[in-house]
Amino acid sequence: MVSKIQRRNKIKARIRGRISGTAARPRMTVFRSNKQIYVQLIDDLAGKTLCATSSKGIEEGTKCEIAAKVGDDIAKKAIAAGITEVVFDRNGYLFHGRVKSLADAARNGGLKF
Repeated sequence: MVSKIQRRNKIKARIRGRISGTAARPRMTVFRSNKQIYVQLIDDLAGKTLCATSSKGIEEGTKCEIAAKVGDDIAKKAIAAGITEVVFDRNGYLFHGRVKSLADAARNGGLKF
């Protein structure tokens, strides 16, 4: 029987085989734990994280509302760094709930993906 973690790692490897980030269009990857959500913009060619943010320090709201705040924050940081287009990497998670809230908020914040 395949565990939930093994299933996510298999999906993650399949996604990462198809997408890669560049300096002009970095990879926006999401990590979701039980309590927090983290997002970073990565240039895979140089192996550098261009900017990152997380939900640490945000106390009020539901998990989806907090994820939306994180998405808005990463959009502001990316635009300040001169990044307008990204490649979205959901990191093996299903595109609903917190991941979708983060992505929608980043789109509303001005990022294109």
